[in-house]
Amino acid sequence: MDLAERISSWIRQKVKEAGVEGVVVGISGGVDSSVVASLAKRAVGERLLGVIMPCHSEPLDTRYASLVAEKLKIKTERVALDSLYDRFLELLPSGKRLALANLKARLRMATLYFFANNLNYLVVGTGNKSEISVGYFTKYGDGGCDILPLGDLLKTEVRKLARGLEIPEEIINRVPSAGLWRGQTDEEEIGLSYEDLDEIISAIEAGKEPVGGGSVERKGLISRVKRLMESSYHKRSPIPVFKTTKKPRP
Repeated sequence: MDLAERISSWIRQKVKEAGVEGVVVGISGGVDSSVVASLAKRAVGERLLGVIMPCHSEPLDTRYASLVAEKLKIKTERVALDSLYDRFLELLPSGKRLALANLKARLRMATLYFFANNLNYLVVGTGNKSEISVGYFTKYGDGGCDILPLGDLLKTEVRKLARGLEIPEEIINRVPSAGLWRGQTDEEEIGLSYEDLDEIISAIEAGKEPVGGGSVERKGLISRVKRLMESSYHKRSPIPVFKTTKKPRP
C-alpha cells in the first residue's frame, strides 16, 4: 500500500472512530492544504467539505484554492472574513503585527469548526512535520484541528507526495506563505529554507548533527532550529494542569 493510500485509510479510520459523518478542510491554495484535500477526498469521497476563507488575501490564493477544489470535484464553501477581521480591529486596541496576523488564523479556525459542528464532521489540519517541529503555526489557529494527516511528513516529503497525487505544478512550486501579511513568506519567518530545515530536523532526530565539525553557518542554522524547537515546546504539549496534593479517600 503506497503512502497516499495509507494516509487516506488512516483518515477514514479516524472518522469511523469518532463516529462522525465526514471531514472539513480549509483550502488555502498552498501545497499542504491541496495534498490534505486530495487525501481526504480519497478517504471519504462526497463527505468532504472544503472551505476557502480569504481574509485580505492575495487573489492568487483564492484562485489556486478554487483550482484544487475543481480538479478534485470537492464541494466548497467560500467565507470572506475581511469585514469580520476589520470589525475585530475596530473593537480591539492596536496590536503588534504578529497578534494581528494570528487573529486571521484563529478566525479561520472558528469558521472551520462552525461547519464541522454543523455537519458532524472532523476538522482536518494541514500542518506538516517541518512546521510543527519548530512551532511555525498559530496556537488555536491553524494548529486547532482534530487530526493531522501530514504531521509526520517533512515539507520536502509533502511536495513529493503532491506530485504523486498530481497536484498542479504551479501550486507545488509556489513560494510557501501563510498569507499573514502582504509579501510574507514561510521561509523568511522561519529563517531558513525548507530543504535546510528538513535536513537539520532529520539529523537532530538521528543524532547526527555535527558537534565539532561543520561550518560556522551550518552550526548557526542547527542552533536556530534547536532554539525554535525548545521555545515552541508549549505549542505541541497538552495544556498544563495544576495537580493538587489531595490524598485519596479511604
